Amino acid sequence: MTVFETDRLVVRQWTESDTDVARVFDMLSRWEVARWLGAQPRVLETEDEALAAIRRWRGRASADGLHGVWAVDVRDTGTTAGSVLVVPLPGVDSEPSADIEVGWHLHPDSWGHGYATESAAVAIERVFAAGLPEIYAVIREGNTPSTAVARRLGMSPIGIQRRWYGGIELDTYRLAANDR
Repeated sequence: MTVFETDRLVVRQWTESDTDVARVFDMLSRWEVARWLGAQPRVLETEDEALAAIRRWRGRASADGLHGVWAVDVRDTGTTAGSVLVVPLPGVDSEPSADIEVGWHLHPDSWGHGYATESAAVAIERVFAAGLPEIYAVIREGNTPSTAVARRLGMSPIGIQRRWYGGIELDTYRLAANDR
């Protein structure tokens, strides 16, 4: 199911297909990707874990289609570049907060093509069109490529925050609807 499209990308729901499971496993079994994700980063060790990740992501989808963790497909090649997401940030206690996150994680073979920026820009526009006043990106210290994406999206750094993902330190970027 397509969530939205850009000139180069089709953003859709992840499926439990063998192709999607294999791609998620290939992406998240790599430390260069997994090291930046979640409260306690770790690589996936089996395709069953990839399937479980897809099921968790599908469970984060909102009924109105505004929130979710979605696959980003490159229109010309059909390659799944990775994910873009818009979800409530999990608070220190792991319960969803009122703060909304935009995020991305791509397979290394899709780095450097602008797919994260392109898909996240449309995801952000959808949030603002729905009337939400602001959105955050939270980035582990040292993830220079993701910091560059946040800046290209027009997000402003607000410093290290510890109020999400169990209280870990995260470089935080914010964009308000009226900042655009």
